[in-house]
Amino acid sequence: MSFKGQHILSVKQFDRDSIQYIFDVARNMGPYASRKKRTKVLDGAILGNLFFEPSTRTRVSFGCAFNLLGGEVRETTGMESSALSKGESLYDTARVISSYSDVIAMRHPQAGSVAEFAEGSRVPVLNGGDGANEHPTQALLDLFTIEQELAASQQTIDGMHIAMVGDLKFGRTVHSLSKLLSLYKNLQITLISPQELAMPDEIISALENAGHRLTISDKLEGNLNADIVYQTRIQEERFPSKAEANLYRGKFRLNQEIYTRHCKSNTVIMHPLPRDSRQEANELDNDLNLNPNLAIFRQADNGILVRMALFALTLGVENLVQDYECAVPWYTNK
Repeated sequence: MSFKGQHILSVKQFDRDSIQYIFDVARNMGPYASRKKRTKVLDGAILGNLFFEPSTRTRVSFGCAFNLLGGEVRETTGMESSALSKGESLYDTARVISSYSDVIAMRHPQAGSVAEFAEGSRVPVLNGGDGANEHPTQALLDLFTIEQELAASQQTIDGMHIAMVGDLKFGRTVHSLSKLLSLYKNLQITLISPQELAMPDEIISALENAGHRLTISDKLEGNLNADIVYQTRIQEERFPSKAEANLYRGKFRLNQEIYTRHCKSNTVIMHPLPRDSRQEANELDNDLNLNPNLAIFRQADNGILVRMALFALTLGVENLVQDYECAVPWYTNK
């Protein structure tokens, strides 16, 4: 199985075998991600990190993943700081930037924009999120986290119960994750959102066609008895106005009291981050921070592993990582 030279644009390009191969490579990245070991397998390689929409975790995660493989990172952040603001096409930008880079990670506010960019690129392009469309690397790290968390209680993804909560209309992370979940068997999926922010019909159809059992509700109560609760943020930037987004903000708060009352004792809590901690939203209360089943930071850590794996795979060095190991002089058993 080879990903060398391929773009990573959509979860639709994966099957279960390819997902497991990515996860196997990701697990092998553990010692390098934790800085117990160091590799220079991508020494001399350059990542073009192009983020035309605000991002913290995804942008920094891509950059760190590439650095941890020994490569260097060149960044562009914000539309206003790029030639796109002068009317340059995505194709022209791709032709130029890809000549400076060995691989490109890109986020853009318009659906389909990263695929359009990839048509002009001479090197692999990884989709870091294109509007409300997809976020394939987030979906892979989410699925990787689900697999890891369930394994701790001797469960598998097949047969699990997952509840997705919040903005399911504009939340690209749940769109991509749902498409991956269509590859698995016998899932119970509960979709909890305001009716106006419901999961798109085509994704519901895909889940139903995969044979999964769906429950659709606009209430938390009675619907959180799941193996995984995946909370999402109200995607304020996708609404016509902040005032309209405020109509839904804070409708589905989860705190320790609600968790104790409505969740199982081992229900895993996930969130793609950032969680909205403003008083009027408070999606995941800080009183959950000491709950051992809050997996949101383990989830973020897993993003490094998965993105390291994707860089190694698309550049064809996944089997050479150990060959380029070197000492970590500052490491002292953290």
